[in-house]
Parts: sequence; C-alpha cells; structure tokens
Amino acid sequence: MADPEVPPLTTATKLSYGVGQVAEGLKNTAMATFVLFYYNQVLGLSGTLAGLALGIALVFDAITDPLAGSVSDNWNSRLGRRHPFIFASALPLAVAFFLLFFPPAIISGQWALFAWLTVTVVAVRAAMTLFHVPHIALGAELSDDYEERTTVVSVRTFFSTFGSLMVYVLGFGLFFTEARGGQIEPSNYGPFGATIAVLMAVTALWSGWGTRHRIPYLHAPEPASQVSLGEALLRVLRDTGRALQNRTFRWLFSGVLILFVMVGLDSALNLYMFNYFWELSSSQTLVLFLILPIGALIGAPFTRLLHRFINKHTTVVLGTSWFAVCELTPVLLRLADLFPENGSPAVFWILLVVRFLMGVGAIQSTVSFNSMMADIADQHELETHRRQEGIFFGAISFSAKGTSGLGNLVAGVGLDVIDWPRGVDIRTAADVAPETIVNLGILYGPLMGAFALVAIWCLSHYDLTRERHAAIQNELAMRRRARVGEPPGAPPPITPHPVRAHADR
Repeated sequence: MADPEVPPLTTATKLSYGVGQVAEGLKNTAMATFVLFYYNQVLGLSGTLAGLALGIALVFDAITDPLAGSVSDNWNSRLGRRHPFIFASALPLAVAFFLLFFPPAIISGQWALFAWLTVTVVAVRAAMTLFHVPHIALGAELSDDYEERTTVVSVRTFFSTFGSLMVYVLGFGLFFTEARGGQIEPSNYGPFGATIAVLMAVTALWSGWGTRHRIPYLHAPEPASQVSLGEALLRVLRDTGRALQNRTFRWLFSGVLILFVMVGLDSALNLYMFNYFWELSSSQTLVLFLILPIGALIGAPFTRLLHRFINKHTTVVLGTSWFAVCELTPVLLRLADLFPENGSPAVFWILLVVRFLMGVGAIQSTVSFNSMMADIADQHELETHRRQEGIFFGAISFSAKGTSGLGNLVAGVGLDVIDWPRGVDIRTAADVAPETIVNLGILYGPLMGAFALVAIWCLSHYDLTRERHAAIQNELAMRRRARVGEPPGAPPPITPHPVRAHADR
C-alpha cells in the first residue's frame, strides 16, 4: 500500500514546535543565572555544597537523559513516540521548579539547604528531561533535508533565546529591581519561581498540542518494542554503547559537553562579575543580560546561510572561538590595567557592544551542533539499521545540563577557594576585599579560556561533511527501495519515514 500523502512542514508547525523550547530556555537560564547566587550569596550555603548539589543532579541526568531517549524511541501509543512524554512533563516540571526557588522556612542550616537544593534540582531536571529529550528528538523527525533541519533548529533556538530574554526581563525588570531590594532580597525569589514555572508548563503543552497533527507522519517503533523498566535500562546501556561506537558522535558530544561547562561557568559567575567586578547598577545589568540573547536572535537566521558555504562543524568551531574571545577580552584587559575604571560610562558601553557581538557569533555554534546531531542519527541508521534520534538527543540534553551542573560545580568550588564572602550584607564591591575581587576575575577569565581550548580541540575532530551526509541519505534511500528483497535473517526493517518514502517514489 502506498504511503499517505504527507502535508508540507508549514511555518505554523515549525513555530508550534519551536515554542516548546521556551520552557527549556526559561529553565536553563533561570537555573544557570540565579540558583548558585541565591543559595550561596543570599541563603548562605557554601559554594562547594551548592555546586555539589548541582553536580549530583548531573549524575542522575546521566541515567535519565539516555533513558528518556531510549524509551521514547521505542514507545508505541496512539499519540506516537514523543508526544505522551511532552504532555506528561508539564505539571511536574512547574511544581518542582517553584519549590526550587521557595524552600520552606524550616529549611535552614548548611545540610538542610544542601538536601533541599539537591532534591529539587534533581526533580526539575528529571521533569525537564521527560519533556526536552522527546521534544528535540521530534525536531529531527520533522524533516530529512540537510538545510531544512537547520531551519527547524534555528526556530527552536530562537524560542530558547526568547525564553532566556523572558527570564532576564522578569528577573531584573520586575522581581529583582533596586526598589524591591535587588538580587540580594530573599522574598523576591518565590514569586519569580512561580511565574517561570507557569510559563514553562504553558509553552510545553502548547508545543505538544500544536504538533500533534504530525504524529501519523513520524517514525513508528519496531513491533513489540515496549518493555519493562529493567529491560528498558538494559536497552539504554546497549543503545548508549552503540552510540558511543560512533566516532563522529564521540567527538561532538565531548566538545559540546566541555563547551556547556564553559558556558555554565560564565552564567554562574555573571551576577558576581556584574555586581562586584564591574560594579554595575541593576538597570545596566538588565541591559547586559538582554543584549546577549538579542544578538543571538539576530544571528540565528544567518546560520542556514553560513551552512551553504561552510560545513556545520567549522561553524561550531568558529562560534565557540568567538564566544571565548568576546567573553575573555574585557576581563583580561581589566586584570592588565588596560580597561577603563569602574564608574566610567565606557565600561558599560564596551561590555554592551562586546556582549552583542558575542551573541551574534556564538549562536552559530548552538544551532549548528543541534543540526549536526540529526545528521549523526542518519549515519547511525546506515551503520546499525536502527533509527535512534532519542538516544543522541538525550546525550545532547545531558551535555546542555552541564551548564548548570558541572559549570556551577566548578564555579561554587572556585568561590570557596578564593574565600568569597557570603550573606545579604555583601551588597557592593566595597564590602569585598580588593584582592578577592581580583581573584574573582582570575577565576572567571583564564579558567574559562582553558575550557574553550579543550572544546575546540574536540570539535575539530568531527568529520561528517555535507558531501558525506548526502551520500548517507542516498544509501539509506537505496536500502529502503530494496527492503522488500532482503533475504531472511536481515536486520529488522525500520518503519519508513513517510516524507522520505514519498521522496523516493
């Protein structure tokens, strides 16, 4: 029987799909920007314990991310493989996130705060995994085209960046204004957390509802693929092992993980840098936080154009290098006494221009490596006869969580190493010893540069070019056309993607 005619991937569908990334952008930005500062500076939790709690959550992610990918790869229901998880995640995500920013009054003392932070962060990340891994895997199934995949990822990245903008506007423009006591006032965090929680739930449900009409045209799992939890865990181990056998994937995953640790270190220390190193006002801090995603929104649409002239992995390397240079240069110039003094208007304007340019250039890296992961899924299918977007995007989801996991762990330990003072009475740079502020710049600058160099080295080993991907697509198409003639004992057939099957006819 002929495959059903597949409707085109409309702009409305792409937008509905992309809206879901607002939830992830909200969660990632809020956690990366505020959690360490809130628990360390405001509530007085040791930087090491705060970072350790966030690092422990990352250990759970190492299990739940590939598990969510593998289970959704093999889930069979009337709502398809991905949508049941997208719908089920919204309420748990909202509740867990609110509790993260609203610890009960009885939670006091170092170990009680540590335990609360650990449990709530694990819950937030588990719920986000339930949504995010199936969501980004869904994006890889919406199109097979080399360049249209970049468009889908660009839309998703646009909405992720928009989610980041919302966090900054709501945070610094509404909840953490100087009139309300700023970021150092504990009572500001509960309403902030509640607002972000509601927005995450709404955008997650919106994305699932707006893409449900594509379910009949997506991949279906192999027959009888639903198994028990124990069998699912074993399958995760097998699927992860197969994924790691892919050399291209190993280098991309390693480079992206280190890249996100660098970004996480930057995000975790930004409030400390803006408040104490650069001595900026709340309004200036808001503008500097906003200008980075604004630059990213402007830069994201150019990624597809770049991919017409240079390969995706080259774009990733260039974007990573651009991010590191823009972020490090002002700090290194200040440490070398070659930057204007604090209080000069030039400080703010130079940082504004640098952060805008950083957003425009660095976003090319983010869009490109997500598009590259879909290409790796094609390569994996050719080599193993298995279609497993979920396991690959689960790995990317895990690496992205290095932003608020390993990045915060490194930042938290670093703050304790330089003996950074804690408490609500530490409001300005005058409350901190000058040598400690210098040490903050050293922690922020050279350490981030080291991460950037390692990330670029790993990413430079990626070798799946446009030409190789085109050859892979051709081989897959030939394999599907010849499927009916396969001899007994051949690997089980994969349910063809209707879009691809239609293109083959």
